[in-house]
This record gives sequence, structure tokens and C-alpha cells, in this order.
Amino acid sequence: MKIVATKKELTALLDAERVQGKSIGLVPTMGALHEGHLSLVEQAVKDYDICVVSIFVNPKQFNNPQDLVTYPRQPEQDIQLLEKAGCNYLFMPTEEEVYEQGAVEREFHFGPIAEVMEGIKRPGHFEGVALL
Repeated sequence: MKIVATKKELTALLDAERVQGKSIGLVPTMGALHEGHLSLVEQAVKDYDICVVSIFVNPKQFNNPQDLVTYPRQPEQDIQLLEKAGCNYLFMPTEEEVYEQGAVEREFHFGPIAEVMEGIKRPGHFEGVALL
């Protein structure tokens, strides 16, 4: 499994895979992987030629700064689990890589769906997800 930190490198690697006619599946996560994540990775490995997993704890998905600080991070364990599951590429960008300086942020409004699931505990959560 190759670990990648920049969009430029990931794009180049995946473009090379596409030129060879390979299909690519993506499993986006915020890390702290559990069986639910791993089942998605296993399905992507089965359904696609190439499996990419992203781990990015997106600060824009948290309305409570303390929630962001205490969000579990276990990159070494996640890497081991992904290698075992057959992931080809792990994309682990920094916040600066994801949110380039000067980039224009779009606004999204999800209406009533933003008031269920994570939206109840983390207002703005879905809007933060949509920014990626």
C-alpha cells in the first residue's frame, strides 16, 4: 500500500492506473477505522481494480472545537488494518492540502436531512462533508 499526502501525487498515480484501464473505488473516512469502514474497503477491493482510502479529520465537520480535539486518531493502527484489507493507496492529506489558501468555499444547505443522524450532534456536519 502506498501512502500519499498530496492531491498532485494522488492524481498522477490514479491517472496512471486509469490509462491502464483500471477501475478505482474510493472509501472516504476520518480514520479510527472500525468494522464498518473495513467492510467498505473489502467491498471496494472486490468491486474495483484499485482501492483508495482517504483519512482526513475534517475540521469543518465539527461545530464544537473540543469534539475535534478529542476525535480519535490512530494512524498506525489504521495503516495496518488497511494493508491487511488490501487497500492500494491511502490518501492522508493535511488540512492545508485540502483547503488551499485563497480557494473559494461553496455553501451547501441540506434542509431537514441536516437535522438527523450526525446533524443533531454536530450542526454544520453535512455542510462540512460537502466541501470536500
